[in-house]
Amino acid sequence: MSSRPRALGPLVALFTAGYLAPYLLPTVVGRLSAGLGLTPAQAGLVGSVLLLASASAGFTLASRVERIGPRRAARFGLGAMVLGYGSAALTTSVPLVIGGAVVGGFGSGTALAVAAAGIAAQRDPHRASTLGLLTVSATAGALYLTLPHLGGGHGLPFASIAVAAAAVWPLTGGLGSGAGHGPVPTPSRGEATPLPPLPHRRSGLVLAAAILCWSMAQNALWGVSGRIGLTQAGLSEVTVGAVFAVALGAGLAGVTAAGALGSRLGRAAPIGAGTAIIAVCVLVSSRAESLPAFAAGEILWNVFYPVVLSYLLGLAASLDPRGRWAVLVGSASSLGVACGPVTGSVLSEQAGYPGMGLVLCALLLLAATPMTAVALHTSGRPLVPGSIRRRGGAPAAVLAGTTGSTPGLVPQMGAPEQEIAEIPVPVPHKATRQAFHLARPSDRG
Repeated sequence: MSSRPRALGPLVALFTAGYLAPYLLPTVVGRLSAGLGLTPAQAGLVGSVLLLASASAGFTLASRVERIGPRRAARFGLGAMVLGYGSAALTTSVPLVIGGAVVGGFGSGTALAVAAAGIAAQRDPHRASTLGLLTVSATAGALYLTLPHLGGGHGLPFASIAVAAAAVWPLTGGLGSGAGHGPVPTPSRGEATPLPPLPHRRSGLVLAAAILCWSMAQNALWGVSGRIGLTQAGLSEVTVGAVFAVALGAGLAGVTAAGALGSRLGRAAPIGAGTAIIAVCVLVSSRAESLPAFAAGEILWNVFYPVVLSYLLGLAASLDPRGRWAVLVGSASSLGVACGPVTGSVLSEQAGYPGMGLVLCALLLLAATPMTAVALHTSGRPLVPGSIRRRGGAPAAVLAGTTGSTPGLVPQMGAPEQEIAEIPVPVPHKATRQAFHLARPSDRG
């Protein structure tokens, strides 16, 4: 079977639907608190439960997307999103809202797992993830501008996610019914060979642990950003929504720049320096007491957040062309996102918003170190020793180092060395060689 998905468009649409819930987290948590009478910590806990269900779906499906088939898994996830988020939007019973959020969150995680596995099989996974982030940022920005004018209540954010999932459903026909890059039949018996073990185990585990902390720190602030704007900065919901929309629009520019740069700067510099800039923006946002300070922190933060995220997703995809590390690292990120709202709520209640920002800034700087180290460690080592000499030279090394998945002619890291077979060549007798050389001038004449 081909290792390439059939089309990028359905994968980007699926990525957008799966990522929409985390992007709308501030308005979801804020409206749960205002509409259902929950405390900020309780509303944050509901948001964490939703995202925890999304992360659990990713961990569950990391190695099963190929067996289930991308089309079937995607339709199951989108159906769960419509059912779960739709039912949560139509009820005011807190237990039913939580149950709907869990079902919808599991559907979001399923959609993301299918999208991540397919994106990892693209020739340029960084470009594919960049397109997905562009689409989800534009969709979320439009919703932030629209929802405040449609009324209050917790139902509208949930309903918008359900509608987005329903709109993506027809596009799943472009996904393969079977594994897009699954087991390959053996030529002798036609039996499917088992999946190879995960490559880059140590780097993948370090990256997953670091991105969990990275996502938790950022989404701890993102989950309470709406309350910071409303209470500490004294802004209206319409103004806060406009700031979020502008911030997400600025994020589009950042992702576009990241897509244009591609791998020219490598992955280590954007990940390390970008995370340091984000840490400063977190401090500014958490201390904002006016519209200029709040807008500056949120806008600059959202410029760099999707840029760094796109490089992290590309790095995870490059560790395994079959997409398993992409799904696992994405699920670890979702787990960090899930812990974010309750972490931000607890920290803000205990230490205030400025104290919370200081803690989160330190956590981001700590997480930047191992992520940068993984980017440095895995770059420039895509091939086994000696394979470049025999399988394409410098062009093959450049191709393997700049794309997320290597072509079939380039062996992957960890592949066994090719044996060099000695071919006996008969050497002609000395008298025969002399007779041959004597005969050559007359042949030319």
